[in-house]
Amino acid sequence: MPRRAKGPRLWLRKSRKSNDGFERKAQWFILDGTGHIATGCAADETEAAARKLAEYIGQKYEPSRKERDIEDILIGDVLAVYLDDRVPNQARPDNARDRIDRLNDFWGNKSLSEVNGKTCREYAKWSGSPGGSRRDLEDLRAAINHHSKEGLHRGIVRVTLPAKGLPRDRWLTRDEAAALIWACWRAREMQPEHHGFYKGQNCETKKKTSQHIARFILIALYTGTRAAAVAASSPYKIPGRSYVDLERGTFYRLPQGSRATKKRQPPVPIPPRLLAHMRRWVEKGIAQQHFVEWNGQPVLSVKTGFQRAVRRAGLEEPVTPHTLRHTAATWLMHKGVPLWEASRFLGMTQETLENVYGHHHTDHLREAAAAIGFQHRESLAETLAATRLKKSANASSQEVTENVEKNGGPAWTRTRNQTVMSGRL
Repeated sequence: MPRRAKGPRLWLRKSRKSNDGFERKAQWFILDGTGHIATGCAADETEAAARKLAEYIGQKYEPSRKERDIEDILIGDVLAVYLDDRVPNQARPDNARDRIDRLNDFWGNKSLSEVNGKTCREYAKWSGSPGGSRRDLEDLRAAINHHSKEGLHRGIVRVTLPAKGLPRDRWLTRDEAAALIWACWRAREMQPEHHGFYKGQNCETKKKTSQHIARFILIALYTGTRAAAVAASSPYKIPGRSYVDLERGTFYRLPQGSRATKKRQPPVPIPPRLLAHMRRWVEKGIAQQHFVEWNGQPVLSVKTGFQRAVRRAGLEEPVTPHTLRHTAATWLMHKGVPLWEASRFLGMTQETLENVYGHHHTDHLREAAAAIGFQHRESLAETLAATRLKKSANASSQEVTENVEKNGGPAWTRTRNQTVMSGRL
């Protein structure tokens, strides 16, 4: 009877001398059948070697792709299939892998039949973040739906999502936006003075530290573009970067060579005043390869510098880079721009725009508001005309009465009636 395979395991190779006389230190290896896989971990790095073994087993493991009942399928297998088939093609695969890891920590050893409202609520409580848990559970639902479409399980599995949170309603007034831009434009580097009267004190230098944040704010405010696309904007066609056509005045927000996603990023015309600024930045060499760059290098994220600018401007928090997109949408609503036009400019559905920002767009209700409190007041001409018409009607009525009296009046009528009734005629 053949011996049963032991499976992948750790093996510590002892230190030894090589043929050339050099001593080779003890090292952990992974044994798998007849193969020896080096971990690069020394004898005292046991935990690191264990992690290497876990990673090796995880990479080697292939979930079953046969149709089975939901009671026999682990959610960890469902997540693994989704991770292999769909995640590599997503716009942000690293973020998706992080969410899959969180889901696997809680759901990995559970079967598909255990997915119900109770366990979903337990996950939301375990996660500690209602918004984050909802996003994670959306991925779980997508993984289960993909597993079902592949024909790998029988039965219906429903994922219960936490309720959506209230939409953020923080937006900037024009005075607040101006204060934020001015705070970025004036910011200077602070360095300790090493000699003289101000020795030991932090003093301003001539180095400007936040003007790239000011450019970011201007572009985000006046185009309503998401922060990632603004940070990636370039006056040149570079793969993976958003392209700004300064000649035609068009902002192609979808990065060059990228696929369109549910986060709509349609091309948008650049407002004339902003376009003039962007052309000047390129002409003067302020923006070399990207409109938002620091020391000639593109900025991946402006969160840290943006929060410093918010504090310097003294704005009431929370104000984040995404607040600029909220502000652009709100300003468009205040101006009474039609919903369909504003939604296409911002790159969102008309339904989303109306649900989130529609309360700022009340121009179509002004007629109703005016009508409910309106009391008609007659002008002097209308009053005189009505008085004359009333006097004319009274005069006509009196003239008719006098004519009746002259023609015999009521007495004549009664006499005629009596004559007819008596049969004299």
